[in-house]
Amino acid sequence: MLRWLWTNYLKKHARIMGVAVFFMLIEGSMLGALAKLMEPMFDQVFVAGDAGMLFWVGALVVMTFVVRAVSSVIQKLILTRVALKTSAALRMDLLDRIMLQDGAFHQIHPPGFLIQRVQGDVGAVGDVWRAIITGAGRDLMGLIVLLGVAISVDPVWALLACIGIPVLVLPAAMAQRFVRAQARKSRDLGATLATRLDEVFHGIVQIKLNALERYQASQYRSLTQRFIKTESKTAFGAATIPAMIDIISGVGFMAVILYGGSEIISGEKTIGQFMTFFTAMGFAFDPMRRLGNISGLWQAAAASIERVKELLDAPLALTSPDTPAVAPGGVPEIAIEGASLSYGDTRVLDDVSLIARPGETTALVGASGAGKSSIFNLLTRLVDPQSGTVRIGGVPTIEMSLTDLRGLYSVVTQEALLFDETLRENVLLGRTDVSDDRLQAALDAAHVTDFLDKLPDGLDTHVGPRGSALSGGQRQRVVIARALLRDTPVLLLDEATSALDAQSEKVVQTALDRLSKGRTTLVIAHRLATIRGADKIVVMDRGKVMDSGTHEELLERGGIYADLYRLQFKDGKTVIDGTMTPGFGGDGQRAEPPAPGLLTRLWTRLAG
Repeated sequence: MLRWLWTNYLKKHARIMGVAVFFMLIEGSMLGALAKLMEPMFDQVFVAGDAGMLFWVGALVVMTFVVRAVSSVIQKLILTRVALKTSAALRMDLLDRIMLQDGAFHQIHPPGFLIQRVQGDVGAVGDVWRAIITGAGRDLMGLIVLLGVAISVDPVWALLACIGIPVLVLPAAMAQRFVRAQARKSRDLGATLATRLDEVFHGIVQIKLNALERYQASQYRSLTQRFIKTESKTAFGAATIPAMIDIISGVGFMAVILYGGSEIISGEKTIGQFMTFFTAMGFAFDPMRRLGNISGLWQAAAASIERVKELLDAPLALTSPDTPAVAPGGVPEIAIEGASLSYGDTRVLDDVSLIARPGETTALVGASGAGKSSIFNLLTRLVDPQSGTVRIGGVPTIEMSLTDLRGLYSVVTQEALLFDETLRENVLLGRTDVSDDRLQAALDAAHVTDFLDKLPDGLDTHVGPRGSALSGGQRQRVVIARALLRDTPVLLLDEATSALDAQSEKVVQTALDRLSKGRTTLVIAHRLATIRGADKIVVMDRGKVMDSGTHEELLERGGIYADLYRLQFKDGKTVIDGTMTPGFGGDGQRAEPPAPGLLTRLWTRLAG
């Protein structure tokens, strides 16, 4: 894992990291120099009483600490900057890879899980590799120098001090495996917690309306308690390694005191030699403990690296061909030929064939689950069919680059996606080639200017998370203005007015009618009043095309569409999706609906 991290992200910073390692070596070696100064300080100054040496020993001690401090600041600044750049690069690569994945990938991996991978796991990786490099540089160098000083005093003393180290091998290995297993569980629980928060914040209105605050708090509390328990186990395992080093260190010191003390009493060794050795070994145990702690940290980080690498290595189900075909020009014909699509074991499209003629409006009608939205997913290559072909202007979609293909479409759905930016930024979406006149024309055509003067900062008003500062109708009009600026030859409308009140629907429908002129338009609709004037209506049921034709042709033939039409427009009244929403009567005038629920029961009977 560390090799993968080095090859892909750290190697490009090798030179500046080499500078940091150089200063780490200086910092680590200063501890050895300080330990070596103990011998002249005790033997020549304190024991022999050489007052002339007192100043020089003190000056050398101060110089040692100054060099160590300056080296520490320089290497920490360098490593912090490299760590931030590396983590940022890893996050961007991970985000790019995730955004390239298909819809099936995002169904399996919820937003909270992916947020945890991008933010939490990458952050953990950045912290740990910096600790590893610091340990490999400063602490390892310091340990080597200090052990060298200790050995120069007396090799036997040094051997006695390290006598218990072999005993650490097996317990340390067991502790490392334990830490890695618990860290993996902890990362999974962290992703679950992030997913739960994402669901709570996005569904806060429904939580309030259904009085689910206590229930959701209880669920989150339960997950948090499991997370705390797992994190505590991870911390315990990571802490046992330096703790074992402390115990072994104490045993080693005791052995040195018993053996070396007798040599000092007998005059074979001086007090200065013992203090040099004692100081060197005392300093050595700190880097030993830190190196042991790094071992635990690495096991925790390995779980994060595994998950990040899994996402980066996850194959892309949808890719552009190496030599893509040229996208069709003009207003294209859309043709689906024998397309079948399944999500797992669920068949959502079954040998579907349909044609949307250039410059005309084709409407898709059917119950929920009939496969209408799956048609849109095929056209835009959010998914590919298991069999069959999708052609735009005679060119198979799989032969075009994804950028060129999706550049053919403007999409307006019932869920108007806005970002927490200004209204202007939500319309332009980063484009800098749009003149003020063209922007104003799009805003006028989409009826955005109707409410601009009511916003505190006009076009520069922040619309809030998911456009929460705007009403549903206002959000839809912003999305339509965005589509007008894209000026693409194909328009996809997915229940674009279903969530609006009557007044907003009228305004938005007018804007949509203007948007669809001169384009190949496909419309998903439940409200038949909005698609009666379509050039072609395709009736779908259970993933199959059951019938197609104009409004008049379908009524004349009878069947699902005729039954649905008679139900919605019975006695000059309409029912919309089984609710009491007013609709258009047979004469095109608004009328009050009959009792709700009839359409829902019809769909149930037809699907059954």
